[in-house]
Amino acid sequence: MHTTALATAITLYRSGTLTLSQAAARSGYSEDELVVILQRHGVTVREDTPATAVSPDNPARAD
Repeated sequence: MHTTALATAITLYRSGTLTLSQAAARSGYSEDELVVILQRHGVTVREDTPATAVSPDNPARAD
């Protein structure tokens, strides 16, 4: 189960859909653990929050 959640979180983080915090919550790992995992998978860890991330200031829309 962890594997599918982790793969999904990595994919969504890589695409800029999730922030690091959101990806960590989705994967079931802490942010520190996820940073190590992302680096092992060759994913660049961003310092900034992507504009496409869903947040209270940027809600998801279906239109």
